[in-house]
Order: sequence, then C-alpha cells, then structure tokens
Amino acid sequence: MAKNPYTMLFGKEPKQVISRFSESSVIIDNFCEEEFSEQMYIITGVRGSGKTVFMSEIANELEHRKEWITVELNSESELLKDLASKLSSENTLAEIFKNANINLSFFGFGLEVSGAAPITNIETAVTKMLESIQKHKKRLLITIDEVVNSKHMSEFAGAFQIFIRKNLPVFLLMTGLYQNIDELQNRRNLTFLLRAPKIILKPLNMRRMAENYMNTLKVSEDDAINMARLTKGYSFAFQALGYMTYEKNGDYKSAISDYKHQLEDFVYDKIWSELSIKDREFLIAIAQSGTGKVIDIRNILGITNNQFNPYKKRLEKKGLIDGSYGLAELALPMFEEYLLDKVE
Repeated sequence: MAKNPYTMLFGKEPKQVISRFSESSVIIDNFCEEEFSEQMYIITGVRGSGKTVFMSEIANELEHRKEWITVELNSESELLKDLASKLSSENTLAEIFKNANINLSFFGFGLEVSGAAPITNIETAVTKMLESIQKHKKRLLITIDEVVNSKHMSEFAGAFQIFIRKNLPVFLLMTGLYQNIDELQNRRNLTFLLRAPKIILKPLNMRRMAENYMNTLKVSEDDAINMARLTKGYSFAFQALGYMTYEKNGDYKSAISDYKHQLEDFVYDKIWSELSIKDREFLIAIAQSGTGKVIDIRNILGITNNQFNPYKKRLEKKGLIDGSYGLAELALPMFEEYLLDKVE
C-alpha cells in the first residue's frame, strides 16, 4: 500500500501543502530588498494553523539563494550562545570568522584563533560574527518556532534590537500563539516588538483545497468541495481529513467520525486546557446559541455589550472565533460539537 500523502504530525512539512503565496512573497521580497526596511516578522495563529510549515517554506526558499544563511533556534535554549555555536560550526563561516580573528574558545565552540584574545561576552561575539557576514555580502535568517516569554528569549530579543540598530544583515522569523507573543511584546524593554509586522494566518483557500483533494485522493468535484467545507480552511483539518479519507479509500463520509476524534485528540483538548474559565463560558455560549448572533450569546451569558466586547476581541486574536458586525462564530471545524460535549 502506498504511503499516506497527508500527515498529522505537528511541525513536519507535509507532502501535500496549500501554500500561502501572497503572505510568503511579502516577507521574501522585503527581506531581499537591497535597502531592507523590515528585518523581522511574527507569524501567529491558532494551534494547527500551519505556522511552522509556513515559516519553513520561507526558510527553504531563502536557503537556496547563495547570499543567504539560515539558522533554526530552539526557543527554550540559550539562544545567543546557540546561534554563535551553529554559525561557527559551518565550515565556510568558521574560516571567515577565523580570518577575522574571532576567537570563541571561551564558549567551548572549538574555534580558537592563535594570537587573538578570546571574546568573553556572547553578544559581542555574535555582533562580530554578523559584521564578518556583512563584509562577505551575506544575510542571515534566524527562525524560532513557538516562542515563549522566557529569560533567554528576552535576552535574544534585546540583542536583536541592537543588531538592527547597527544595520547588520540579520533577519528573524518567529512563530507563536497570540497569548505568548503578547506576553513577550509587553515585557519591559521589549516593546519594540510591538512594531514588528505580524502575519496572522487565515483559513486556507477553499478552491485550492478542493483541487488538492480531487487530484490526490481522486474523489469527485462535489465530494472534494464538501471536504473542503468540512475543514473551514483550518490547516490541520485539511491534513487530518485528507489522511483519514485516504485510509478509507476515498470515502470521506465514512472518515468523518475518525476525523472528528483526531481534531479533538490532537488539537482541541490542548486548546481547551489553555483557556480561562471565562473564555470557556464564552465559547460554550456561542455553541449553545446556534446562531452566532451577539444578542443571543449575550442573553445566554447575561452580560452587557461592553462586557462582551473584550472577550470577543481576545478570542478573535487567538483565532478561535470569527467576528463580523453582530456575529461571533466559531472558526474551527466541528468545534461546536466539541464544546457542547463539554457541557454534557
């Protein structure tokens, strides 16, 4: 049996991808300008919205251009030290740093330069490395997945701000959940992050999803359109429904029950665990309303419009609801059933 073309593993770049050309081209074009105006973007969205895959696509595109160096960092690590270590371990760069008399032996990286005093400050070391990269007309892209408000992240962000002020050719892509990005941006001395452009990942294009299902699973056009609608454009749902339908030999209707359980087990339970009691009550009220009308939801909650709006705005930013005038509708597929099950 052929291998399933879809995947439900988070962080792994799937074989079947609905690319976000307009968003990625904006970032790549800005980063590649001769006189660059933007050096960082924050990619955010609900769990399973495809943040990691989107960032990886951009990194892979730039990695194939000769003037670019790409480095992926772990948000839980000592980021500056990890960056210096990864840069110095690349043979071509190590030779460049050695010729520039950048002695990193103090940090245990193994890059020792005879006659040059060891650098003992990691921020100074990275600055000198970036200056050497700049002299060789190269640019560095750093990617950090799922950032959190931590001491190491704060130190790195503060140093990155200095690198920008010095006009060094270093660029940053970060992904993160709304609440984690918000905490980091509002940390003392890091408010410059508030000015960083954000890419908020929206639902995937329905037509392109349907075309993918038709071509990959060989289902009819009507079935493919119905499948796309079942996902509401949610990236993980696109993979999960495709995966389960493939396992059912193209019969998406018989895959719906398993699809629903995959959404619950892989994503919704985690989302639920991270919600406040008030957020849970708000979402359940939306599910119970059956209409998504603000007036119906407010009546269930017994609150005024002024009390309603802050919760609505926060859940919109978290990617859990879509809000147009007079409406607050659940953004994720089959989330209504999940929430009503929680009530029972």
